[in-house]
Amino acid sequence: MASDKDKKSGQAKPAPYDEDTIRGLARLLDETGLTEIEIERGGERIKIGRAARAVSVTAPATAAAPVAATAAPAAADPAKHPGMVPSPMVGTAYLAPSPGAKVFVEVGQTVKAGDTLLIIEAMKTMNQIPAPRGGTVTQVLVEDGQPVEFGEPLMIIE
Repeated sequence: MASDKDKKSGQAKPAPYDEDTIRGLARLLDETGLTEIEIERGGERIKIGRAARAVSVTAPATAAAPVAATAAPAAADPAKHPGMVPSPMVGTAYLAPSPGAKVFVEVGQTVKAGDTLLIIEAMKTMNQIPAPRGGTVTQVLVEDGQPVEFGEPLMIIE
């Protein structure tokens, strides 16, 4: 028969999280629209999260403003673009090393793999985000100081 006490410390162990608790937290994420939730019980923590869903807003087209055929695929869904650089974490994106400084990269600039594209501040830590491949920056999809989610498109490098 299993003991409710830890053999080394002799202290009572908290009950493990059951599937109902996890399912309830997952439902809470769906109901509230949150992307992450964390609880602590008895010194143990459980964190449940999901990738943010991309939301696109489409403005009605007017006859006087033709759309260039080459710009349409990239603008339609940057998340599906093969040159998309996703956010590796949740945080705040900064395009320059400090306020008022020159941005790391601009549209039209050629970058090499490993060049710093931007910084994401997460938990008071500044994380440099490197270019995953070389190419030309064709779109910057975030603004300076904008909160970003894990997996959110940051830039397009072609």
